[in-house]
This record gives sequence, structure tokens and C-alpha cells, in this order.
Amino acid sequence: MVFKFVRIPARIAALFLAGAMAVGSVHAQTAAPAAPAAEAAKPAEVAPAPAAAPVAAATPGKSQAAIENPYGLRAMWEHGDFVAKGTLFIMIFMSLGTWYIIAVKLWEGRNIRRQAEAASKSFWSAGSVRSGADTLQKDSPFRFIAERGIEATQKHDGLLGQIDLSTWVTMSIDRAIGNVQSRMGDGMAFLATVGSTAPFIGLFGTVWGIYNALVRIGVSGQASIDKVAGPVGEALIMTAIGLAVAVPAVLGYNFIVRKNKLVMDDVRAFGSDLHSVLLASANSKKA
Repeated sequence: MVFKFVRIPARIAALFLAGAMAVGSVHAQTAAPAAPAAEAAKPAEVAPAPAAAPVAAATPGKSQAAIENPYGLRAMWEHGDFVAKGTLFIMIFMSLGTWYIIAVKLWEGRNIRRQAEAASKSFWSAGSVRSGADTLQKDSPFRFIAERGIEATQKHDGLLGQIDLSTWVTMSIDRAIGNVQSRMGDGMAFLATVGSTAPFIGLFGTVWGIYNALVRIGVSGQASIDKVAGPVGEALIMTAIGLAVAVPAVLGYNFIVRKNKLVMDDVRAFGSDLHSVLLASANSKKA
């Protein structure tokens, strides 16, 4: 079988080509809008996320705000008047005096205890009261008592000779012991005064500070927390300072009183023994 090519007329071929071109143009118009949308969506998907703000940049601001406290002691000093500053000066003076007296009395009590041990070892082993007194330190209270006892036995004449020797020596030794006790009590009245008055002085500073704070708040017309907390907190610092001054004074007073009592027991025992030795020495001389 032989195939024969059919010739298409030129007019029909032209119409066929025109229809094919029309169909192609329709497909091109329907597909064209999707391409820009896909291209627009593509940058959004691949766009990198914005870089986070560095945390270190905010850190200096926070640390600086934490260091510069607007409600501390510096603000209290700058905003306080002459009454508040005077009250603060009084409490500072009381605190310095308290710690000075505590340090001095502790050192003094330690020295007296050492001198008591030295007196028990050297004084009673001497041949006489005079030689025993010479073995003691010049600032020792035990030497002071011994010399007063020796002086009482030497001056027992004239009108004083009419007094019994035992009574006269007892009076002299008791006076010497009283002087030692009075000397050991130096500064204790100051500690007692500070311990009893410092809280009230701090409370006075607090009341005065709160009064001034309320006046400033009333003048400004703002009563929010940030306006009230600062001035009132500054005023309350005075109460804390008063307690910080009073507590060491009370504790130091009680501790030193206890130590002085133990030391005075040794001093009185020494005076009693000295009284007996002086009377025995005087009787042996008379005999």
C-alpha cells in the first residue's frame, strides 16, 4: 500500500497557525502573574533574621544605675538640713567614743590580770612588805594598795594613834581599793549613756527627716511610690544608725562590768591578805 501525502491548502494552514498562536498567548497570560508572586515570596523565605541587639550594651547602664544609689547615705547628707547633719555628727561621736572606751578598758583589764599574776608570784615571796612592793610595777594597782598600807602603819601617831591600828590600816586599804575601783569604772558612764540614748537620738533624726520629706512631697504635689520611698528611706537610716551605735555600747558595758568584777575580786583578796601581813609585822616590831 502506498501512502500519498495530502496537500493542505495554504489558506487552511494559515488559519491553523493563527489559532495555535492565539492559544499560546492565552497560556502565557495565565502563567505570567504567578511568576512575580513566586519571586516576591522567595526573598521573604531566604531573608536573614535581624541581628539581636547586643546585651552588653545595656549592662553598663544597669551597673551604673546600681552603683549610683539615689536613696543612700550620700543623698541623705545632701538633702538633710543642719538638724539632721548635727544629729548624725552626735551619733558618729558617740560611736567613736564607745569603741575607744571598749578598746582601752579591755587593754586595761588585760594588764591588771597580768599584774595580779605577778603580785601573786613575787610579792608574797619577798622578805618584807616594802621589798615586795618594790617588785611590782609602778602603775600596778597592787603596788598602790601596798604602799598605802605601809604608809598607814608609818603614820599611826598623834591623833591617828588614838585609832586602833587594825581599824586605821583597814580604812587606808579600803580607800585605796575604792580608788582602784573608781579608776576601773572610768568611761562606763559614757557607755551606759550611749546605750540608753542612742536609739532615741536616731529616732529623733528619723522623725525630723520624715517631716522634711513630707513637706517636700506636699510642695511638689506628687505622692507616688518613687517620690515617697526615697525621702522616707533616707530618714529611716537614722534609726538604723542609732541602733548600730547603741548595741555595741550595751554589749561592751555588760562585758566590761563582768571583767571588772573578776579583777576587783583579786584586788580585794590582795588587800585582805595585806591587812593581815601589816598587822602581824607591826605586832612583831612591838614585841
